Amino acid sequence: MNGPDKNQLFPLEGYERLCFLKNMVKNPQIIIGDYTYYDDFEDAHNFEKNVKYLFDFVGDKLIIGKFCMIASGATFIMNGANHLTHSISSYPFAVFGNGWEQAMKGKSYPQKGDTVIGNDVWIGYGATIMPGVNIGDGAIIASNSTVTKDVAPYTIVGGNPAREISKRFSDEKIQKLLNIQWWNWPIEKITRNVQALTGNNLDELDPN
Repeated sequence: MNGPDKNQLFPLEGYERLCFLKNMVKNPQIIIGDYTYYDDFEDAHNFEKNVKYLFDFVGDKLIIGKFCMIASGATFIMNGANHLTHSISSYPFAVFGNGWEQAMKGKSYPQKGDTVIGNDVWIGYGATIMPGVNIGDGAIIASNSTVTKDVAPYTIVGGNPAREISKRFSDEKIQKLLNIQWWNWPIEKITRNVQALTGNNLDELDPN
């Protein structure tokens, strides 16, 4: 056997609160990599409800890599939530019409771009990811954190706003892991290496 079927919705028999997320998400603005899972205390369908303010007319995307682990209640705030911050008022007058239609003529709301989550990222319970944030491969987001800035690869962050707690490995080891990109290996090779991947010795990985 070469691991679970990446196209299976519920990979754990008899447990439907955990799903391989790409097989559940319907919104084309949400792009999910293989084997990334979401585990919800109530219903795995809650994931899309937790992606807030994702509007087609804004056009931003939530992009999540492979082999990510997303805990219940993780929330992604998208660019549709943005208001003016450098104007006299941040109130969205134009939305309400009735003489306010031209309030935003020649102006636009802040756009921070796509939200991008790397590969092998663990997002803890109740964490919130703000618009336009990039989270690097191998990062860990502590429970109930609010991530307002980019997170470097293989870095643990926590708090509100989230700050670096520690690096998972030395800079040299992080660079080697980023070069290896094990998540892009054929599934047969990953299967051969699962014992080494759950250890901490890079020399035990089978390169063939």
